[in-house]
Amino acid sequence: MSWREIPYPVVVIVGPTAVGKTEVAIQVAQHLDAEIVSADSRLFYRGMDIGTAKPSVEERQHVPHHLIDVAEPDEIWNLALYQREVVRVIADIHRRGKLPLLVGGTGQYIRAIIEGWEIPPQAPDTRLRHVLERWAQEVGANALHQKLELLDPVAAQSIDPRNVRRTIRALEVIFRTGKRFSAQRRRGGVHYSFLIIGLKRPRPELYRRIDQRIEQMLNQGLVGEVQALLAKGYSPDLPPLTAIGYREIIQYLEGKISLDEAVTLIKRRTRDFVRRQATWFREDDPRIHWLEVDEWTVKRVLALIEDERAWQIYCGEDERKIQSQVSEKQEQGRWKDPG
Repeated sequence: MSWREIPYPVVVIVGPTAVGKTEVAIQVAQHLDAEIVSADSRLFYRGMDIGTAKPSVEERQHVPHHLIDVAEPDEIWNLALYQREVVRVIADIHRRGKLPLLVGGTGQYIRAIIEGWEIPPQAPDTRLRHVLERWAQEVGANALHQKLELLDPVAAQSIDPRNVRRTIRALEVIFRTGKRFSAQRRRGGVHYSFLIIGLKRPRPELYRRIDQRIEQMLNQGLVGEVQALLAKGYSPDLPPLTAIGYREIIQYLEGKISLDEAVTLIKRRTRDFVRRQATWFREDDPRIHWLEVDEWTVKRVLALIEDERAWQIYCGEDERKIQSQVSEKQEQGRWKDPG
């Protein structure tokens, strides 16, 4: 059976930073004439190439990539905007008869798509946000996060204590609505069939790859990239520039730490980030087909894509209707579009 007989197919490739998602996805895409849709929030921003390990221009010329370099560093994308754009991009790929590969390590963004989250509209409260920002400056990031943990442990678990911006946003919604931030993410209709593939490596090997990647970033000119962004007038307080790798180099350029100290911090914080990623992509999640990355990984991914049993057949809100249509398709040897 071909993936073309699956209703609205989307292959999702997840895994921790530096595991090799980009390399595997590009090879799979080349075999299938597929297109890659980024699910990495760090790749949205132009001029931030080295520190995000963004696919090269040459790689993007060989395989179409979407949702990369779509904003300037001072244009902040949020989850609702990302969801809207993903739906648009995937619809366009399907219209052209191609297979979308949703690839990335930003767990919140991946889960929002595969679980059909409905993010309720909540306009920013500027006055409340300023109050929370002043409070954060007075008590510190950890104390602010502890307050969120008291009010909404589920939301706190998914937010890095150092990410003051996201902590403030969660508290802002809680104080405005009187409801937990985590409870306001409703599940809506899931409009695609998913094949979710998780890539993994032994932890010592993964850490070695992280260290090698960071050294490569420095050799490629990470310091110069950060200097260029600051020279353009971008504030070091912008959320994209507080990402791991950028904030440490900014501290170095400001004379607060040495370059060696910056590199040590980047490596340590990247390892911490990998551990947090694991909370989004659990190895006991039955939806995910986990594969150890080796020389056979691409062939195994291609085999899974052609295996009907590996797919989760969803399409719209009425799953029973879809399962009935799947049975009909199996009997007739083809898929009938329910639309």
